[in-house]
Amino acid sequence: MVDEDRTPFDVVVLGEVLLEVSTEEPVGDGVPARLGISGDALNVAAAAAAAGARTALLSVIGTDELGDAIAARIAELGVSTELLVRAPGRQGLYFVHSDPAGEREFTYLRSESVGSTLAPEHVDASVFANAGAVIASGITCAISESARAAVVRAATTATRFVFDPNHRPRLTTPAATVALLTELAPHTALMTPSFPSETQLLGADSALEAGELLRALGVDEVAVTCGSRGVQIVGEEQRFVESVPAPAVVDQTGAGDSFVGSTVARIVAGESLADAVSFGV
Repeated sequence: MVDEDRTPFDVVVLGEVLLEVSTEEPVGDGVPARLGISGDALNVAAAAAAAGARTALLSVIGTDELGDAIAARIAELGVSTELLVRAPGRQGLYFVHSDPAGEREFTYLRSESVGSTLAPEHVDASVFANAGAVIASGITCAISESARAAVVRAATTATRFVFDPNHRPRLTTPAATVALLTELAPHTALMTPSFPSETQLLGADSALEAGELLRALGVDEVAVTCGSRGVQIVGEEQRFVESVPAPAVVDQTGAGDSFVGSTVARIVAGESLADAVSFGV
């Protein structure tokens, strides 16, 4: 039971935490691998915490030793474990290989994972309504019907809801993603689609057009991420924020997640969207 009288969180993120098995070459017999703990929700929460926000993660994790390791890693990243739900079940995982240019190839094993049992009853209204911001993604909505319902409950409960579409063709269809965006738009303070992979689902030919389409659906403000170019802001003001070039590209995993978590943390701290996005990039 969560204490309703305690200090509200600045940022609450909901989603699935995954085990990550990463290799420097394509997966195969005898290929050396490194075990990590990741997933888009954890990446976002870690970035928000690193940017100074008091952050909590709502996720369902196992009751075994893997669950213990995940909880320990979450705490190590400065993210509160108060909202974690422990349940028996298999932890989802993925294999990832990055080529020399930083492009990634993923293979997921997450069907019927313990994380996919996230449900509306896990969304405590007293926590989500009082948080500075609540963040969710399309990945969470795609892993199960109950997780999708949890995100909808979070969106309709939060005072500031932030949504990253994070469309994954292996998890859902373009039509389902567009239907989801349309449903969540009236409840969303900030949406962060990527150009062109996600914005083309809306039939938009440009980042600016995509932002305007989403605002017409009810989204307050939009920050369209344009890869290595930067971010197009569409809201009370329209501005393009150029990216900060990386000295060397090693691995792009979590880049968008880091942007979302960092940006939202600064918005909750009182910065304008333009300043927060500048920090995020």
